[in-house]
Amino acid sequence: MPMRERDMKKILPCSLFAEGRPCLVVGGGKIGARKVGHLLDAGADVTVVAPEVSAAIEAWVEEGRVRVEHRAFRESDVDGMLVAFATTDDEAVNRQVLQACRARGVMACSAGASWADGDFVTPAVLRQDGLVVTVATGGESCRRARRVKDAIGRRLVTLDQEEEDGRDEQGHE
Repeated sequence: MPMRERDMKKILPCSLFAEGRPCLVVGGGKIGARKVGHLLDAGADVTVVAPEVSAAIEAWVEEGRVRVEHRAFRESDVDGMLVAFATTDDEAVNRQVLQACRARGVMACSAGASWADGDFVTPAVLRQDGLVVTVATGGESCRRARRVKDAIGRRLVTLDQEEEDGRDEQGHE
């Protein structure tokens, strides 16, 4: 079901250079882990603040790729961050993260009901053989963006196979 027009946002697609830059994820569940994964793919210096974290995040901690503060969010956690993600199940905490970021000039993204109050949304991302493809709907449908991204991924596999076989898109050699 499409969102109401007022819930959709106009977006400016861009690719953020986050390598080596400090980024924050507040919340250690499934959505938080997905955001951490995207940040790690971009080479970011990631800190997670959450009383508990998922097994995926814990594995990254054990590998030395992520730092975790096992506690509740503090407004000062956003100090010096390039971006912050509010991914908790508690809308009050997500809003607190957004407010702290806004007060400090840090770009923020929120999961859940407060997503439209953030500064950006993350698109569906496909990384394949040095190519990065993103699909975004401006908040209209994350599910649709993922489906389109997956379809593009399947098509790229087909194109790569055709190229290896010496065929063009119409099947000609």
